[in-house]
Amino acid sequence: MTAAAPYFDASPARRLTAFDLLLIVIFLAGLYLGVALQITEKIPLTCAPSGAAGLIMLWRRRDDMQPKHIAGLLGVLALSLAWIFLATDLNYLSKRFTGLVQFTYSLVIGYGFFLTIIRAGRRQFANILLGFCLFIIIGCLLENYGGLRAVSDKVREKIYDAGIVYDADLRDQLLYGRIRPKLFTSEPSAVTFAYTYYCSVWLLVSPWRWKLPVYCGLVGLAMVVLPGPTLVLMLLLAIPYLVLLSGSQRRRSPVRMAGMIALSVILLGVTIVVGQTLFANRLAELARGEDASFFYRFTGPMLVAFDIFRHYPLAGSGLTGETFITDNVMNVYMNSPSFQAAWKIPRIGDVLTNYFWLHWIYLGLIGGVVIIAAISVWLRLLGVPSVLYCWAVWVILGQASGSYVGPKTWAVLLISAGASILSVRASRDHQAPRQWQAARPATSPHRFAI
Repeated sequence: MTAAAPYFDASPARRLTAFDLLLIVIFLAGLYLGVALQITEKIPLTCAPSGAAGLIMLWRRRDDMQPKHIAGLLGVLALSLAWIFLATDLNYLSKRFTGLVQFTYSLVIGYGFFLTIIRAGRRQFANILLGFCLFIIIGCLLENYGGLRAVSDKVREKIYDAGIVYDADLRDQLLYGRIRPKLFTSEPSAVTFAYTYYCSVWLLVSPWRWKLPVYCGLVGLAMVVLPGPTLVLMLLLAIPYLVLLSGSQRRRSPVRMAGMIALSVILLGVTIVVGQTLFANRLAELARGEDASFFYRFTGPMLVAFDIFRHYPLAGSGLTGETFITDNVMNVYMNSPSFQAAWKIPRIGDVLTNYFWLHWIYLGLIGGVVIIAAISVWLRLLGVPSVLYCWAVWVILGQASGSYVGPKTWAVLLISAGASILSVRASRDHQAPRQWQAARPATSPHRFAI
C-alpha cells in the first residue's frame, strides 16, 4: 500500500470525482432504506446498497489504507471474536458468529465510506447531505398532500418483508393527528432517523457562517412535516458539536468555550420544552404506561442491560445472542411496572431496539468497556480529532435505533469520524498562510495527528 496524502490536504486535485459522489449518495440511500438481501439462510446482507457502495469505495481508496488503520480494525475484530468464545454456553456459538460476520461487514463498509469522505471537499459533502434532507422534506410533503403515499406504500410492499412493514397508522392519527410519512421506508422512524443524522452531520461540515440558525429552521420544518420524538435528538446532537468541534482550535478561548457551553445549556432546555409541548400526547401515554414503543426502545433494554451486568458481566449474551437470554428478558419485562402483559412480543430481538444498550447486553460490562476502548484506539489511529464527539453522537442516536451489528449503527460512528476530520481540516487550512498552502506538496509524510 502506498503512502496517502495527508487528511488535511484540501487541494482541488484531492476532490472527489462524480463517480465517488454517486457512491456516497448510494451509501446514504442504502442506510435510509435499510433494504436487506438474504445471502444465506442465516446471514442477511443488511443495507445492501450501502454494502455494495462501501466495498467499491474501499477498493477505490485502497492506496489510502495504512497499516495502522488495518491493525486497529483487526484488533477490534480479534477482540470481538475472543468475546464470542468467552460468552456463556458455546451451543450458541453459531448464532454469535453470524453476528460477528455482520459486525465485520458493517465496520468494513463504514471504513470504506470514511476513507472516501475524508477526500471530499467540505462543501461537496455538505451539499449531498443537505440535498438528502430537502429530498426527505419534499417527499414527505408530497406523501402528505400530493398523492405520493399510494406509490410509496406499493414500493414498500415490494421491497420489505411483510412482517416489518409499519402498520400503526391508527395510532399515529391518535397521537399526531395524521398518518406520519414513511417515504419508501419500512416505518416513520426510519425517515426521522435519517433526517436527524444527516442534518446533524451537515451542521458539522457545512461552511456556512449562519448554519446554526438554518439548522434550527430544519428542525422546526421537520417537526411540522414529519413529526416524531426522534427529531428531539436533533437539538441534542448540536451540543457535542458546539462544545467539542465548533470554531477553529485557535479561536477556542475560555470565553468562547463558556459561550458554547451556555448555548448548549439553552439548547438542552429548548429540547425539553419542545418535547413536552409537541409530544404531549405521547408523554401522557408514556406516563400511563401505555407506550410499548418507548418501553422496547429505551426502558426495557436498559433494564435488561442491568440484569446482564449482574448475571453475565464478563461477556454478556454474546453478539446477537437474544435467544440465549430469552428467559432473562421475559423475567425483567414481566417484573417491570412499566410493562403491560397485553403487549405482544413476537421475537426477543423486536423488543430490544436500542443499540447503545444492546452493546452492553451483547458484550457485558467488562466486554463492553474493552470493545469501546479498542474502537477508540482505532479512531485515534484514523486521525479523528475528537473521539468523544464520535461516541457522543453514537450514544444519542442509539436511543432511536437498534440492530447493533448492522451498518447503520457503525456508519453513525464512522461518518461522524470522517466529518469531524473534514471540519477540523477546513479550520486549519483557513488558518494557514495562502503562500504556504500553495507551496505545500501534494504528498507529505506527515499525517493529521492529535
